[in-house]
Amino acid sequence: MTQLDSAKLSRRTLLGVFAATATVAAPTFSKAAGFLRGAGDIRRISMYSGRTGEKIDTIYWVEGEYIKDALKEITYFMRDWRTDQLMGIDARTIDITAAAHRLMDVSEPYMLLSGYRSPKTNAMLRARSSGVAKNSLHMKGQANDLRLKSRSVNQIYAAACACSAGGVGKYSRSNFVHMDCGPVRTWGS
Repeated sequence: MTQLDSAKLSRRTLLGVFAATATVAAPTFSKAAGFLRGAGDIRRISMYSGRTGEKIDTIYWVEGEYIKDALKEITYFMRDWRTDQLMGIDARTIDITAAAHRLMDVSEPYMLLSGYRSPKTNAMLRARSSGVAKNSLHMKGQANDLRLKSRSVNQIYAAACACSAGGVGKYSRSNFVHMDCGPVRTWGS
């Protein structure tokens, strides 16, 4: 899907994508923050880590303000589990992740595969795979790799693309979707 295609993703198209497995709510706003404004005065993120066994389900925004302690919890949860290093997670990435989750109308938490990556971890992964960027936004706390048991990679990808708020990569063979708060762009198969 190209940037132009994702920008033109309509309510009808998104419903068609989801109809294969379940009918779910479709977007009414084109930007992640705009969609979340439609959610009221509360924003929540729910994830678990298959690597550490940890879970997070927290409200991180109330009445127009980010909750500093919640952002600290999210930063710790999304740390580089290989090195135990932390990097502040960009709130825009959290917003995109939460907006895509709301678009899919699921209660199931995301499985976090990768949040922050230290330069050491990124170099190790890059040596093993051509799909790891040298200057990955993971190293800036601006990206995550996610999956859901109840939704396909195509469905997660379509929801993230509908946010029109950052980069979205589809990794069908590895069963995950990359979301970041960098420039709006798409890739993958």
